[in-house]
Amino acid sequence: MSVGSLLARTILAAFGVIAMLGGCGAQLGQTMPTALGGLPTGAPPAPSTDYQYPAVHDMPPPRADPLMSESQEDKVEKELQAARDRQEGKLAPQKKAAKTTKKKPPADKAGENTGAKNNP
Repeated sequence: MSVGSLLARTILAAFGVIAMLGGCGAQLGQTMPTALGGLPTGAPPAPSTDYQYPAVHDMPPPRADPLMSESQEDKVEKELQAARDRQEGKLAPQKKAAKTTKKKPPADKAGENTGAKNNP
């Protein structure tokens, strides 16, 4: 083995031991005397029971009341659309006005200013 690979393995093993002991640090701090850096004398005691995590994978019981029917869903959807339109200031859909085309201004005569009118 080369010296480099031996050094790398030693460093890796040291980090592994440090990582494993890292979780024990919180428990060691509670049992160490104050002179060695443990809890101060007036600190409250640790809880006697472990923290209970919420049951996130438990499924709720099935519903007792039935879901909405299609007609109820349509009614609620129309009410929501009407409320949205009121909030946005929209009125009921109207027919679109016919497009109007702009008339082109008459062609300018040569030698005249565009804004001036000639008096005959």
